[in-house]
Amino acid sequence: MNFKALSLGLAFAAATTLSIAKPVAYQIDPTHTATVFTWNHFGFSTPSANFTDIQGVINVDNEKPANSSVNVTIPMSSVNTSVTALDKEFQTKDWFDAATYPNITFKSTKVETKDKKNFKITGNLTIKGVTKPVVLDAVLNKQADHPMTKAPTIGFNATTSFDRSAFGIGNYVPNVGDKITVKITTEASVKK
Repeated sequence: MNFKALSLGLAFAAATTLSIAKPVAYQIDPTHTATVFTWNHFGFSTPSANFTDIQGVINVDNEKPANSSVNVTIPMSSVNTSVTALDKEFQTKDWFDAATYPNITFKSTKVETKDKKNFKITGNLTIKGVTKPVVLDAVLNKQADHPMTKAPTIGFNATTSFDRSAFGIGNYVPNVGDKITVKITTEASVKK
């Protein structure tokens, strides 16, 4: 047996395997994920709405972060403003028209690395059937095996902002602020 040839063959196989490695798919954990929207209310206060039951996948390529991607679905039925009447109003045609457009979605189109922990994620945000580009400033909190589940897990915080009128939801602007600021925190794990 030619051990030199065998070693070269194994090295080539390993190199080939590494070169075709695919991004790892992390499923978003809705119980440890929150998306909080805030806006200005007549200059007096800054109310917020939280969305829960968020679903999606974060594909992570540690070697080539540009190959990473994010795909998220936020059900309008999960909105919580702590004001029951406003939660119901947001479902109506005058606002988000949840019967026709039950979900808000975000699909990334580009991931840029600022350093090992900070990323700029450009993508398409769709609200009420209107799609506009937005940029998320994302911070990697941690990437490791989860101490409870032992599954590979990743966690991010992210922020962005947009004008709600661009999505056909301009009610009461400018008295109620047009600019929506979004803060996101998420955990996602590889399914075993």
